[in-house]
Amino acid sequence: MTDDVNQQLIETFDRRAERRSERRDFFKTAFGAAAVAGIAGGAIGLAGRAEAQTAPSDADVLNFALNLEYLEAQFYSFAANGTGLAANMLTGLGTQGAVTGGRKVNFSDPIVAAYAKEIAGDELAHVTFLRTQLGASAIAQPAIDIDVTPTSAFSNAARAAGLIGAGAAFDVYADDNSFLLGAFIFEDVGVTAYKGGATLLTNKTYLEAAAGILAVEAYHAALVRTVLYGKGIATPSLRTSADAISNARDSLDGTTDLDQGISPVTANGGTASNIVPLDNNGLAFSRTVAQVHNIAYLTNARAMAGGFFPAGTNNPNPDLRFSGAN
Repeated sequence: MTDDVNQQLIETFDRRAERRSERRDFFKTAFGAAAVAGIAGGAIGLAGRAEAQTAPSDADVLNFALNLEYLEAQFYSFAANGTGLAANMLTGLGTQGAVTGGRKVNFSDPIVAAYAKEIAGDELAHVTFLRTQLGASAIAQPAIDIDVTPTSAFSNAARAAGLIGAGAAFDVYADDNSFLLGAFIFEDVGVTAYKGGATLLTNKTYLEAAAGILAVEAYHAALVRTVLYGKGIATPSLRTSADAISNARDSLDGTTDLDQGISPVTANGGTASNIVPLDNNGLAFSRTVAQVHNIAYLTNARAMAGGFFPAGTNNPNPDLRFSGAN
């Protein structure tokens, strides 16, 4: 191995170590302070719960996916169309909850508006598909918070990222850029969640379907990241806001480095695009069920509710409703 290659490898590992340290520092400061103020209470990263008594069934896995799809579908449906999902799409096992908040975005960019409408249709299709596959085993939609009050999940997430101050509200429906930042909170989580749960499905038909949904979520995530980066060229604060959300999200899912911003600093002090967050092998990251809940509940403590799911997620398997363990 040449000295140049050795030096490149050393620099790569150094950068990864620096990112981990930054995430830990961020958690101790920005998120830690926000949690004291009251924040703490992805498809399907269902790997590895030490407390689990039985392996999750395929229905458990699909139902955990359905929780996140309800959240995404409601957010995009309101943002694009001004209305939520039909009542007949919300019934099932467990306690059915209402959606708090949500309204149509006042889009000024027709391209962003078109993207929002397309993604809304995709997420509705995911809910429909999963409910059809599960049949009588499908869970009901849990209570979902997509409001924009100062104490809402979006505002708490934005506050943890340092985008707003104490007592302020973050209105993700106010304009194109705010909508894109709100969408960014969700999209990468869905990709890593489906990736994490892929090995837990035993039915090959379900596995193929999950791979198909993962691909769609990855398209959505890359699209949101691309538009944020492009708009961030003219408005650098948009890029730094997205990167701050990534840091906050990463501080929630533990000491691992599973998240990356859209404009990392290069060796010469500049920035580069980072449309696809990947590991050193060019692979997408995975999140466990707890890590997905950590972000959804806005806490890395052991909890069964919080954040975007104020009454928790629905699943007949209680081991698939907790945050905290990584």
